[in-house]
Amino acid sequence: MAEIIQKDGTWTFDGDTVRIVPGSDKGVSLLRRTLGELAVPLAALAGISFEPGRKSGRLRLKLRGGADPLLQVTGGTLDGGADPYQLTVENDRTGVAEYFVDAVRNALLLEQIPADPVDAYLLPGPDLPITVGAGDGTASFDGEQIRLSWNWKTEESKSSGGTRTILLKDVEAVEWRPSAGLENGYLRFSVTRAASATPPKYDPHAVDLWGFRKDVLMALVAAAVVARLPHPYAPEPAPAPAAALAAPPAAAPDGGESGIDHDALLRRLRELGELHQAGILTAEEFSTAKQAILRRM
Repeated sequence: MAEIIQKDGTWTFDGDTVRIVPGSDKGVSLLRRTLGELAVPLAALAGISFEPGRKSGRLRLKLRGGADPLLQVTGGTLDGGADPYQLTVENDRTGVAEYFVDAVRNALLLEQIPADPVDAYLLPGPDLPITVGAGDGTASFDGEQIRLSWNWKTEESKSSGGTRTILLKDVEAVEWRPSAGLENGYLRFSVTRAASATPPKYDPHAVDLWGFRKDVLMALVAAAVVARLPHPYAPEPAPAPAAALAAPPAAAPDGGESGIDHDALLRRLRELGELHQAGILTAEEFSTAKQAILRRM
């Protein structure tokens, strides 16, 4: 087992899992302390590095793309202090950090873990239920629905509609952006395939964030929702073969033609035309399937 203990936190590695426990020092990021302990399986890792510095060094875990919903939704916008996969290392513990790096790298080589993205989350995301109040509202998520409630600082055009409830099944996308300079951040839930053009300040599906201390915690709400949405790298289901698409409705029990539903056959023809126009069926597959239906009619 490899272990390194610092004010910033404690990392241990048992050959299968890197366990990350945030430090209790007041300088540790609020996001990391709220997120709590993380168990990162070896299969989620793309690499590890240690960067020495003049005053202190930095230990970094690199995760495979799509392994962690928090990294997926924040997209590398968490600063170093809030990133749970970085550890500040005092210079007198440089040797321990290098030993830790060697232990993890050797395990990755031994298990032949690839560095390419994964098509399913390997970390579960923040615990539920979760509630965070920041900016102009409070966001809550229980695994099935999101509730957005407003405070006295919310624009009247947004708060006049009251608390907004969004079912998980209706969520198309989640966006979280930190504030940068004079530009506010936001947490937004898209419930249609078209991106909202409404500024977060007025959007009833978004919380406007102003860069205060608790704003970063909204990233945890975003990650909890993203962890329960379809994975962005999941393979798309293969289209049904043309022969199956052209299969007519079942005939009558006596085997005669009286069981054929001509309306259903016409609907099937329209569906085939749409699939051909969308590029799912080739011209040859479309022609074969169409002829099979026409013979039944």
